Amino acid sequence: MLPCVFWLQPILILLSSVLWTRGENCPATCLCPDPHTVDCSGRGLTRLPDEIPLDVRRLLLADNWIPSIPSDFLVLYSDLVYLDLRNNSLSHIEPGTLSTSSRLVFLDLGSNNLTEIPKGTFGESRSLIKLRLGNNPYLSMVSEDAFLGLTSLRELELERNALSTLKVGALSQLPSLRVVRLEGNPWVCNCNFANLFTWLMENSHKLPNGMECSLPMDGRRVSLTQLSKDSFRECQATLTLTDLLIIIFSGISVSVVAIMTSFFLASTVHCFQRWSKGTKGDEEESEE
Repeated sequence: MLPCVFWLQPILILLSSVLWTRGENCPATCLCPDPHTVDCSGRGLTRLPDEIPLDVRRLLLADNWIPSIPSDFLVLYSDLVYLDLRNNSLSHIEPGTLSTSSRLVFLDLGSNNLTEIPKGTFGESRSLIKLRLGNNPYLSMVSEDAFLGLTSLRELELERNALSTLKVGALSQLPSLRVVRLEGNPWVCNCNFANLFTWLMENSHKLPNGMECSLPMDGRRVSLTQLSKDSFRECQATLTLTDLLIIIFSGISVSVVAIMTSFFLASTVHCFQRWSKGTKGDEEESEE
């Protein structure tokens, strides 16, 4: 029996050391079920916990009251691949905050108070595969370049937000996109929606739950399957505000150029006439 005990002793010491280290590095209010996971879900936190292990790979912070993330938060946690910030009080994400994590694969920012997703929010997070942004009731604006550089993103969730329109470039710049959830938003079937509608029809297999939008005339909700390209026929001849400004500016420019040219030609003709009269007078004087 004694040889067996001596043989098991190093293993028992190593196991005790691992368990002791795990408990010591774990934040006081959190759980650490394994050496690379920190679970602080539902702890009533109003800020990020202190003493998060630098080698953490899965960080669970859901169901708290965290209002913001420091812009340098992910600089120290380069091994982080899974970040769950669902159901907090986040109102904005500083551009560049998440771009420092080159290994982040899963990010959940759902059920927060986000109002917009500006350009540069996710930087060049090329490893990101799944991004959850749904259930943000005040999220009404997503920049056309908000997801630029997310070349590995396969699943994007934007359901049940406050989006009434979305630039098609925000989706067409995602080469690996397989699933996009857009249902539950107050989409309006107007000319601003026309380009997005075309993209959605061409990529309908990526919409697992379909979509609805409101008719601009009576506000009636209709499924996209009830619409066609002919539904937006009038939009093809509709000029945007930018187009109108360009036309007005071009017209003014042409008018100014025409006036200046007419003035120049009139001045030239007048000078030529005076020069001709002067030359003729000199010739008459010389003949006398």
